[in-house]
Amino acid sequence: MFEQLTYQGDLTDQYRQLNSQLDALLSDERDPIAHFSNASALLNQFLDDVNWVGFYLMREDELVLGPFQGLPACVRIKPGKGVCGTAVSEVATQRVADVHQFPGHIACDAASNSEIVVPIILQGEVVGVLDIDSPSKNRFTAEDQDGLEAFVKVLEKHLKVSQ
Repeated sequence: MFEQLTYQGDLTDQYRQLNSQLDALLSDERDPIAHFSNASALLNQFLDDVNWVGFYLMREDELVLGPFQGLPACVRIKPGKGVCGTAVSEVATQRVADVHQFPGHIACDAASNSEIVVPIILQGEVVGVLDIDSPSKNRFTAEDQDGLEAFVKVLEKHLKVSQ
């Protein structure tokens, strides 16, 4: 079944190993909910100092809560609202050092202080976002952003197959 890896090397190498693990984990499955569920679980065990890891999926022009690891969360987010909605409207990763300084931040968990959101894009359309929160300010680095964007690319590859 699934065996947790011990990640070696610097953070860039560790993300390469994680992304290879994700690719293998998703390779024999076509269901997108299974993909999102396993991806959130894999990230949750890989990342330290996070309190929420999951996905919001586009449904009828708004983000709707998808598979996640963490406390219960906001269910619906409009494009342009909060960090997740901004990632959708700008079609760009949002790396926020202090969410309390982000205009219009939606506080689903009062313990969250920093956040990174990566859009998931299929056929030129944003179909969802990967959302990760941390109780620490400045938790996410440029290396995290690069590694998580690569993680989403692996996920997108498998989602294309399941369409």
